[in-house]
Amino acid sequence: MAEEGGAFTDRLARVPERSRDKGAGLDALLEGAREPFVLRGLVADWPLVEAGKRSARDARRYLLDHARDRPFKVSIGPPGHDGRLFYDADMEMNFRIGTGKLADIFGGIDTADERGESRTVYLASIDIPSHFDGLDAANPVDLGDRDPLKSIWIGTRTKIAAHNDFPDNLACCAVGRRRFTLFPPGAFRNLYLGPIDNTPAGRVVSMVDFDAPDLAAHPRFVDAMAEALTVELEPGDAIFIPSMWWHHVEGLADFNILVNYWWRRTPTWLGQPQAALNHAILAIRDLPPDDKAIWREQFDHYVFDNDASVTDHIPETARSILAPLTSETAGRLRAFLLRTLSK
Repeated sequence: MAEEGGAFTDRLARVPERSRDKGAGLDALLEGAREPFVLRGLVADWPLVEAGKRSARDARRYLLDHARDRPFKVSIGPPGHDGRLFYDADMEMNFRIGTGKLADIFGGIDTADERGESRTVYLASIDIPSHFDGLDAANPVDLGDRDPLKSIWIGTRTKIAAHNDFPDNLACCAVGRRRFTLFPPGAFRNLYLGPIDNTPAGRVVSMVDFDAPDLAAHPRFVDAMAEALTVELEPGDAIFIPSMWWHHVEGLADFNILVNYWWRRTPTWLGQPQAALNHAILAIRDLPPDDKAIWREQFDHYVFDNDASVTDHIPETARSILAPLTSETAGRLRAFLLRTLSK
C-alpha cells in the first residue's frame, strides 16, 4: 500500500514559528534550543534574496559576481530524473558527481531553461568562504559568538532523503521555496534507515519514499508520521534544526538556493560520535551475546552513566582521559586511537 506524498505532508503538524519582535534576539532564541522553529523573514533584506525575487537568472548572476575561480562539485541526474537524489535499484547512486566552473554549471541550467527541459542539478554543501569572495559579508546573520560552518546549497527541483546532522543548523531559504519535514531524534527506528557506509551524501538516510510511502514495506513509518513536523519556507525565511533531528528537504521551485550555518555546542576538538558508532560496529557488534552484554555494561559505566564511581578511587592527578577531556588529553587520545586503528 502506497500513500501519496502530498496527502502525507498535508496532515502533519507545522513547525512552530518564533518572533524576534518581543525583545528576544536571534542569539537568545538559539541559546539552549532543543526544538525546531521557524523565523519568517529573518534574511529578507539579503541582496541575494532580493536578486532571486527579481528572477532566478538574477540570483545566478549575483552568485557569479562573488564566485572564486575554482572548481565546484555538482550532482547531476540523468535525463528524466525526478529530482530525488537517492539510490537506484542496485543501491548505487542515481546521479553522477562532477566538477566544473560555476559559470559553466549555471550556463547549463540557463540552456535547459531556454529549451524547456527539466534537469536535476544540485550543488550541495558548498563551503562559502572558500568558494565565494564577499558573499558572506554581503549577506550576514548575527549568530553571536558561534563560529559556524557556512554552506550554500544550489539546485533545481530536488528531494533529499530524511537524514540528520550532528551540529545544530540554521537554514535560510534565499531563493525559491523549500519544504522541510522533520522528525525528532528518536524516530530513527521508524524511518527505515539505509546503509551507514554507502550514502548519497555522507549521512545515513531513510529508505522511505516520501512522495509515495509504501506502508506495507515500511509499516512503522506511520508512527514516524505521528510525530513529524513540516513547513514550507519562502525567500527570506529560516528554520532552526537542532542537532540530530531528522529532516527531509525538498526544493520546490525550478531554481533554489539555501544558505545554512552549522555549529557544535561542544568543543571542536572532541571526536565525532558517528566515528565511535562505526568503530563499535567493527569491534563489538558481532561479538557473542555474552561478550556484548559485558561491553554494554562498560559503555554504560564509562560513557553513558559516567558518575563519580568511575574516578573517585583514582588520585585526581592520575585520572588521565577519565577526567573531563581537554584539548590536550583529547589530542593524546586521538593519537592513541590512530595508532591502534592502523595495526
